[in-house]
Amino acid sequence: MTSSSSLRVVLASALVLGTIVSGAGSASAEPAPSVRPAAWGQCAADVLATLPSTVTPEERARLSCATQEVPVDHSRPRGEKTGIAMMKRPANDPARKIGSIFLNPGGPGGSGLIRGAIAKNYFQPAVLDRFDIVGFDPRGVARSAPMRCFRTQEEAAAVNDGWFSLPITQAEIASSIKQSKAYTDYCKINAGPLLNHMSTEAVARDLDIMREAVGDAQLNFVGFSYGTLLGSTYANIFPSRTRAMVIDGNVDPRLRLTDGAQYDRERARGFEIALDAMLKRCDSAGVAKCAFAGDARGKFEALKAALAKGPATLPNGTQVTLADVVGRVAGDLYSIARIAPLAAWLQSVHTALNPSLATMSVQSTVELAEPLNNGAGRFDVDPLPDTPYTADDSYYGVNCTDKPFSRTTRTWAATAAKWEKESPTFGRYQAASDLLTCATWPTRHPDRWIGPWNKKTKNPIVVVGNYYDPATQYLFAQRMAKQLGNARLISVDAFGHCILGRSAATDAAVAKYLVDLVAPEDGQVFQPNVQPFA
Repeated sequence: MTSSSSLRVVLASALVLGTIVSGAGSASAEPAPSVRPAAWGQCAADVLATLPSTVTPEERARLSCATQEVPVDHSRPRGEKTGIAMMKRPANDPARKIGSIFLNPGGPGGSGLIRGAIAKNYFQPAVLDRFDIVGFDPRGVARSAPMRCFRTQEEAAAVNDGWFSLPITQAEIASSIKQSKAYTDYCKINAGPLLNHMSTEAVARDLDIMREAVGDAQLNFVGFSYGTLLGSTYANIFPSRTRAMVIDGNVDPRLRLTDGAQYDRERARGFEIALDAMLKRCDSAGVAKCAFAGDARGKFEALKAALAKGPATLPNGTQVTLADVVGRVAGDLYSIARIAPLAAWLQSVHTALNPSLATMSVQSTVELAEPLNNGAGRFDVDPLPDTPYTADDSYYGVNCTDKPFSRTTRTWAATAAKWEKESPTFGRYQAASDLLTCATWPTRHPDRWIGPWNKKTKNPIVVVGNYYDPATQYLFAQRMAKQLGNARLISVDAFGHCILGRSAATDAAVAKYLVDLVAPEDGQVFQPNVQPFA
């Protein structure tokens, strides 16, 4: 799940695919036209330019791209269409190919187009040999008709100014409520008809068309984070068309689709659980491996209390606010690799707040790369006049459609204070996202799937959960497994958000399942390849 200070802006180079025209009603009885096979061809140069250097020239040469036509409104399948951008990495052994695996990286609003190209990051060779791997941008995202609430970057900047990721004072709260309402007003004006058709159900129905377009009788799917909701929705709408499904970093689908506020309240608790475990692990590791060790919890609480009175200034002149710390901790808990550097950065802030301490060591002055929730650098850009808006607003497009919230912000301050009491670091921070924005979202009666979640698939769905996943706490994985009609839960004693590609034993179990349909035994616990502070 995207951390809340990045939710308003996700930087992406975008190309509108297809024409979007309004439709109404729910997906129903009108017969759908036959699906044409996907027309795979050479990927555009600007798409290939986004691939990381780990994708070799030989691998790049094998990639192909297509734009799949889907209805804007699935209740009107012969109506206006929009395009879904897809990229395929072909199976290494096409003579023994089983089918295709579709990937979704989460978000909602995460671009999945190049995920197939980097599939070796997630899957063992046995999987890459036997499957085409297909990444795609869901509707409204990046290169699939991006849903945009602004015409220019200047409009977006004006709205983001005064919209705080951690509103504490009465002035900050009032300003954030005002600016979030301005944001949804812009969405009503500029987002177009796709605004009314951004539900996860719509994306699941798109996915079924893509499955048919690649020639598969049944779907193979691997979803991360929000992708677990997409997968579980598909499996319950189309249980007989589901072959193999792995969902990693799970949401609680029933809670998310019936009570958005309670879901986000519990999500804040997940971040608290991960933070507490990290601080305890830090102290156990000792200062040689964790720079913040030595009553890490006490130091962290003192640090927050001090920053509530004013920012700290690091030796390089950088000022650090309480919102900076909360946002950076939230973002860096997503990645095991960032936890030790995060601890060193926290120590540098602690030392700056306590100048009587010994001269800071080299380790304690470490500077991290920009945090995960910095909108890929978007918040640091000073746009030129009349700069075209290049982000998309699919995150709120999906969440404010799927998740029901109160339609008023009058009680927001009281609710945020309540969540903050329960989750002292992340409660208010979480409340400043969907709870604030979806109250005035302009789509009032959207079509959306709210269950059932217990349809039986022939093969079990494999549910993967990390014990200390901050964004989708482990309890959500347990609930997902119970709600599904046929599921196996495997657990990983790991930090970070999602785990495939970072736990050899988990990857092996997933490979055997995807290739041979041998599901892992329920209740197994695996280890990650690396633990923090190891």
